[in-house]
Amino acid sequence: MAAAMATQGERAVLEEEFKWLLQEEVHAVLRQLQDILKEASHRFALPTTGSGGAVKQENFVLSTSGTDQVKGVMTLQGDALCQADVNLKMPRNNQLLHFAFREDKQWKLQQIQDARNHVNQAIYLLMNRDANYQFKTGLEVLKLMDAVMLQLSRARNRLTTPATLTLPEIASSGLTKMFTPVLPPDILVNFYINLNKLCLTVYQLHVMQPSTTKNFKPAGGSVLHNPGAMFEFGSQRYEVSHVHKVECVVPWLNDALVFFTVSLQLCQQLKDKISVFSSYWNYRPY
Repeated sequence: MAAAMATQGERAVLEEEFKWLLQEEVHAVLRQLQDILKEASHRFALPTTGSGGAVKQENFVLSTSGTDQVKGVMTLQGDALCQADVNLKMPRNNQLLHFAFREDKQWKLQQIQDARNHVNQAIYLLMNRDANYQFKTGLEVLKLMDAVMLQLSRARNRLTTPATLTLPEIASSGLTKMFTPVLPPDILVNFYINLNKLCLTVYQLHVMQPSTTKNFKPAGGSVLHNPGAMFEFGSQRYEVSHVHKVECVVPWLNDALVFFTVSLQLCQQLKDKISVFSSYWNYRPY
């Protein structure tokens, strides 16, 4: 109805406003997005190609209040755990186990690596539309925003959604070969990112006797397995007897998540402004 009532003068004004939006405001938003996402990329503490800058190391203490069953001291360098020192107090006999990364080993945190790659892909998309580029249609802007938002959503999801792994997948992971002394066969460990936290899970296992395997029900994939979970590995069946999870906040991950949220909001606001003009015409002004 609004389209039918719009006078030629109103249409001319709206067309001028829409032209200004495409030529001026869109580029202002793109510059703002680039600035925010470059800050987000810097938070990952990784040098850009050719910068030659050293990646700083950060130490984090992973523990839980009220218990000293597990304590870990981790050194994070960009997307890699370059040192890990874990103390585990065995609940049965209070025996203290200590194991650490071998000096020649680092463990890549794929979640951080993937999130950074998605951010850099979003920056690349934005830089391909520099200040001299002229957007001719609103649809062109919407497609660009959708592409950028897809990369940002994927970056955020990599940090907020840890991989679901089966216990055999954890047992066969290269992480088990990172430690000295070698992890005992009844211990499994897993590292992952959850939101803004670096998490360490230690599973204590016991071997299931043949007489009890008639109740064997292998567990599926999960971020965190519970006591009682069963699995088979190397022709032996195991049951999880104890689970210990410790974590700590990584401040720059929190910063990155905030930047993702702000950027997604800016993209959506620009999309909304473009779409508003469609209500003034009886055809899509794209």
